[in-house]
Amino acid sequence: MSSVYRNILVAVDGSPDGEAALAHASALARDQRARLTLLTAIPPMPATALLATGAAPPRNEVVKHYTELLRRATDSLPEDVSVTTLLVEGPAAKALIERARSGAFDLIVMGSHGHGRLHQSLLGCVSQKVLHASPIPVLLTRAPAEEPAVLPTPTRESALDIYPLTG
Repeated sequence: MSSVYRNILVAVDGSPDGEAALAHASALARDQRARLTLLTAIPPMPATALLATGAAPPRNEVVKHYTELLRRATDSLPEDVSVTTLLVEGPAAKALIERARSGAFDLIVMGSHGHGRLHQSLLGCVSQKVLHASPIPVLLTRAPAEEPAVLPTPTRESALDIYPLTG
């Protein structure tokens, strides 16, 4: 049986959904004997940050942060998964779509939500753009839902007993 996917592009942003995407891509790469390319995009500096003195971190610190993000992602992969990394500058959606159009990849794997401003939206801004513009399949993942906290059941010794009102 031949592999469906040979080269998988994975968006790495450090978000919980992004980490779930990396884990899924890793398992898929092992199963398909595919190569992973981890891509992290350094977002453009907002104009307001450039105007405010000291508001933006030094450029070398920003690059260092994203380089470390890629290193941690690479280190989390099993030894038998072939991996390369790409650190690019600019909007993440644009970088992913450009790579998808290059013909070098068979699949994009990414989290459904990243660390962007629209984190709580139904579908993240970057994932939505990639999903609509990519010429190759896009697999969106979500981090496992956290278990809801279990409230203790009240006992009869409770100081406050609550009963429904009947009319």
